[in-house]
Amino acid sequence: MAITPLMPVYPRCDVRPVRGEGVYLISDDGRRFLDFAAGIAVNALGHSHPHLIEAIQEQTETLMHVSNLYGSPQGEKLAQRLVDNTFADTVFFTNSGTEAVECAIKTARRYHFANGHPERHDLITFSSAFHGRTMGAISATNQAKMREGFEPLAPGFKYAEFNDLDGALALIDDNTAGFLVEPIQGEGGIRPATDEFLQGLRKACDEHGLLLVLDEVQAGYGRTGKFFAHELYGITPDIMAVAKGIGGGFPLGACLATEEAAKGMVFGTHGSTYGGNPLAMAAGQAVLDVIFEPGFLDHVTKMGERLRASLEQLIPNHDELFEGVRGKGLMQGLKLKHPSRDFVAHLRDHHGLLTVAAGDNIVRLLPPLIIEEKHIAEAMEKLSEGARTYVVPSDD
Repeated sequence: MAITPLMPVYPRCDVRPVRGEGVYLISDDGRRFLDFAAGIAVNALGHSHPHLIEAIQEQTETLMHVSNLYGSPQGEKLAQRLVDNTFADTVFFTNSGTEAVECAIKTARRYHFANGHPERHDLITFSSAFHGRTMGAISATNQAKMREGFEPLAPGFKYAEFNDLDGALALIDDNTAGFLVEPIQGEGGIRPATDEFLQGLRKACDEHGLLLVLDEVQAGYGRTGKFFAHELYGITPDIMAVAKGIGGGFPLGACLATEEAAKGMVFGTHGSTYGGNPLAMAAGQAVLDVIFEPGFLDHVTKMGERLRASLEQLIPNHDELFEGVRGKGLMQGLKLKHPSRDFVAHLRDHHGLLTVAAGDNIVRLLPPLIIEEKHIAEAMEKLSEGARTYVVPSDD
């Protein structure tokens, strides 16, 4: 069989979206889906948000791309806005989350190089982590399914169990640069870090002169009800990778850092042809306009609480299928007693509800941040009916 024009690296289903309306996707055959996947936490403002559309259209008519060899008033304004509202002093814009992670890794290593300690190049990362698909990002995970066939991998990573503080601290040695961790693991199964774990990593970094590098590509940008998830833990990172919701669907990512952590990132150490282009900056500004509207994050928190409570009420009615729920805000994971991918397909194909499978038999619920109570009620109806009609596949 001849290879398909699109490289066959995705197990694509037969849903072929051609239009989006708020929290709904419409396929080319007219089917309408309630979207609780949001492009895997990307479409933070839903589909066809008028302010985002207007901002992109206006910028398209003016200037879409210019080399980073020139000044960037658009990039400067968005970077300043992020600096004003986060721990960071400086920002590097990328096109994706994995590029943001790559920049974060380089920034951490370069910090120690600039301090006269090039031997401090190892980052301690964690089981079931997902940091992207580039060689550096897959080297930062211990998942065989990500790494198989791509060896030799990049050196400079050690792996501890997620939420095992003592195990992580035991790996610190003279070559350690810092920790790379997701405050809430997404692909790994919506697993929130414990307060003790994340706060303990921060303390260890302070005591040993290490850097805390957070991957908030999925958990950031309002998804938990805070601008960034680390705010829930009362700590700040030294470096942070963000993406997904930052552009509301437009390809955009960023690496944020303190002035101290970024001290080694000088002329010639990093770059990107498209990163920070004017069109992406317009999208980023529009997303922040909405997220920073008074009451927006409070609404996310309220909807997250309602979604969580609704899921907890649903579970006892189908305890042969569901085991529990975990997560923060509008980043919730419904744990099944059986593999979750088949149930995700069942909800999609037979009940018009889009969700995302994750590790540890988790169904991810990552709706647009603009959802209302009526959308949660509709999702619960579809979930309940989906559970009632679902037949667990035989092991035979």
